[in-house]
Amino acid sequence: MAGAVMEATSTAPVTAPGGGLSGPRRHHPGITVLAVLAVMYTLYFGHAFFVPVCFALVLNFLLSPAVRWARKQLHLPAALTAAVLILSLTGAVGGAVYELAGPARGWLASAPQTLSRAGAKLHTILKPMEQVSRTAEQMEKVSNVTGAPSPKQQVVVAGPSLGARVFGTTQSLVGALLEILVLAFFLLSAGDLFLQKTIKVAHGPSGERTAVEIARAVEHSISRYLVTSAMMNIMEGAVVGLIMLVLGMPNPFLWGALVTVMEFVPYIGAMTIIAVLTIASLTVFDHVGHALLVPGSFIVVNLLQGNLIGPLVMGHRLSLNPVAIFLTVALWWELWGIAGAFLAVPMLATFKILCDHIPSLSAIGEFLGERDESERRLAVRVTA
Repeated sequence: MAGAVMEATSTAPVTAPGGGLSGPRRHHPGITVLAVLAVMYTLYFGHAFFVPVCFALVLNFLLSPAVRWARKQLHLPAALTAAVLILSLTGAVGGAVYELAGPARGWLASAPQTLSRAGAKLHTILKPMEQVSRTAEQMEKVSNVTGAPSPKQQVVVAGPSLGARVFGTTQSLVGALLEILVLAFFLLSAGDLFLQKTIKVAHGPSGERTAVEIARAVEHSISRYLVTSAMMNIMEGAVVGLIMLVLGMPNPFLWGALVTVMEFVPYIGAMTIIAVLTIASLTVFDHVGHALLVPGSFIVVNLLQGNLIGPLVMGHRLSLNPVAIFLTVALWWELWGIAGAFLAVPMLATFKILCDHIPSLSAIGEFLGERDESERRLAVRVTA
């Protein structure tokens, strides 16, 4: 119904001043570009409001099937089930963070010395590149004109202290977490309230059916994707933790937990883990070859998980284009930072489901999806 309304708005004939029809009305592309830019700027400057809301919606999609099942099978109130689920999830995550806080604090405390030792070892590996850079700098100095005016003095404005920044960030984080939990509780307690309101304001049976299909498809896809991804990431983190234990890395469970969390961010999470493991291993082991086994082993596990185990387990539950996933993660990373990177795939999946159910946006949904076997055979016949 929404698609029909959009099409009718954009193609309805317009009455000319003389009484005739001037043809279909078209929107100028510049207006669309300005609208998109306005939305981007709004999301960027309003991230403190939008990020907790999006996380609460993701939690709602994840836990709604359990709340609905408890209401139908066990006849439990939605508010009671929502409270139990929220408290259980908070306790599990809080317990894991508390257990890993000690090793993480110790590693962060020694981070300056760690980076110094890692830099010394990386110096031997990157020495040829440094020689090239030094040669380029010498040539630049020679090419400068003698007697050039002295550089202007720069005024450096001191920012807030490290303690102030840390405490400010902690307060913001705690406030955002409370907002997420409270909003998720109210959404779960409301049940299908907003869906029922949407059906009520929808015009005609087709609009009601479209609203129900979109809501159920989004909830089903996001819930199954998050649960499956969490299980796969936990297994990958356990395997990496065992490998770190065999290789002699300190705090192997910390590295396994880091892998479990960062694997929720496609591509960027894996690259971050590789960089962190490389720096940490160079400070632990004396031989560079032994140190490079640590990130190398993670790369092997990640490739097996992404190219063999992941497709077998996930199947076509979220048939998203890898290029679209990477660009979406990069976009939301730029807008909302690490929080946007975590939310990128669920939001992209939600947008694709909307496009698939709205006729006027079906072309965008097609571009966001993966290539099926019929398209592959057609491309082979055309290029042959």
